[in-house]
Amino acid sequence: MTSPPQMPLPAALEVLHDARTDQIVITTMGSAREWMQLGSDPLDFVYAPSAMGEAPAVGLGLALAQPDRQVIVCNGDGCMLMNLGSLVTVTAQAPRNYVLIVFENGHYEVTGMQQTAASAEARQRGDTIDFCATARGCGFTSVYEFDDLNAWRDSIATVLGDTGPTFVLLKVAPVPGGAVPRSPAPPAERAAALRVTLADV
Repeated sequence: MTSPPQMPLPAALEVLHDARTDQIVITTMGSAREWMQLGSDPLDFVYAPSAMGEAPAVGLGLALAQPDRQVIVCNGDGCMLMNLGSLVTVTAQAPRNYVLIVFENGHYEVTGMQQTAASAEARQRGDTIDFCATARGCGFTSVYEFDDLNAWRDSIATVLGDTGPTFVLLKVAPVPGGAVPRSPAPPAERAAALRVTLADV
């Protein structure tokens, strides 16, 4: 069986990093680990240590509190499975400035590379869960899917310029030996620093 196309996680995040302007960017788990390697910004919130599944809700709160600033949430597929209900909550509030990017690699990468229940290998029928169809069913009307790095790079301006709430699925390869992300500073201090930044800009 031929494996589906996948893009490298660090490169996929680098595309976002290069396109990002004044957005709030929330990263968690594997995306947080790789995002920190690209340099920091006062509008970053690295959600590490994290409560798996809660980053979309944190992003929603920020999007509602900062309606004139786009909020981008970088979430893993394993994290997404732990809080699918957040998709319904997001579309109920319908923030136009909200972008949720799910990085799908079929594994709980930083907790031991266990397969998720959405991956074909873990499912008795060998099928996979369609996250984009799930997002549409929950009410997202701006939905994108990419498994090719060049296509993602060519489309990111369109994606970030769309009216949210926006759902993006990026099919990425697992990072062998990917470590658990380390908090860059105490979480309470980082949350307070972000609040100060948002008050000043």
